[in-house]
Amino acid sequence: MALIKCDFFSEVLELSTSMTVILPQPAIRQIGMESSKGGEKHQTLFLLHGLTDDHTIWTRRTSLERYAAPLGLAVVMPQVDRSFYTDMNYGNKYWTFLTEELPAVARSFFPLSDKREDNFTAGISMGGYGALKWALNYPEKFAAAASLSGALDIVSRVKESEEEMFSLIFDKENIEGSSQDLFYLIEKLAEAEDRPEIFQCCGTEDFLFEDNQRFQQWCNQLNYQIRTDFEAGEHEWGYWDKKIQEVLSWLPLKER
Repeated sequence: MALIKCDFFSEVLELSTSMTVILPQPAIRQIGMESSKGGEKHQTLFLLHGLTDDHTIWTRRTSLERYAAPLGLAVVMPQVDRSFYTDMNYGNKYWTFLTEELPAVARSFFPLSDKREDNFTAGISMGGYGALKWALNYPEKFAAAASLSGALDIVSRVKESEEEMFSLIFDKENIEGSSQDLFYLIEKLAEAEDRPEIFQCCGTEDFLFEDNQRFQQWCNQLNYQIRTDFEAGEHEWGYWDKKIQEVLSWLPLKER
């Protein structure tokens, strides 16, 4: 695998930003690593960070590069600060950056496939929310999406919180029933044929566990079949290091 820190200018954000990228590389003589070259255009996982993290966190806290190596899977990890992957009420347009600019820029730099069946997204906590929001708003672009300990009931969390952060990010009065609301998006796609597959996991000791339970119940009520994994665990990297391996095994990857 090749591990690349890519610094580039964002026209949307009007500033320089960064992404970390893992690319498949055949390495026959590399000791202790199984590897795959991938295809001519790589299958790609857009992997999102949490509230207090950045684009480097997945490679610093897990063995992601080693897990992805035998799969022939490229992984793109962007930087979005504390934005909840949103065009902020007072701040930068991180949703537009994520959904429009980032894939185009990454594909211009690296040999990444733009086919729906080759693209996936996942994330932890804030990033779990962002990953599902991205896939559910753009089901034509992603075959699958995964949330690890995601903040999935964002409507309740924003409305009940007195944190100034949420006022800076969201329009509190108009969040329910909007493109920010995962429950609304699930309802819109409940009868769609090409809806993305969804993987959801959360530890039962996690402070976001009830959010995840409500999301699962809503999906079941609407007959949107998702894979759910609730077991003992907290909001921490030991749990996520284990679960990202399960996500990678679950992704509908094509054999190379």
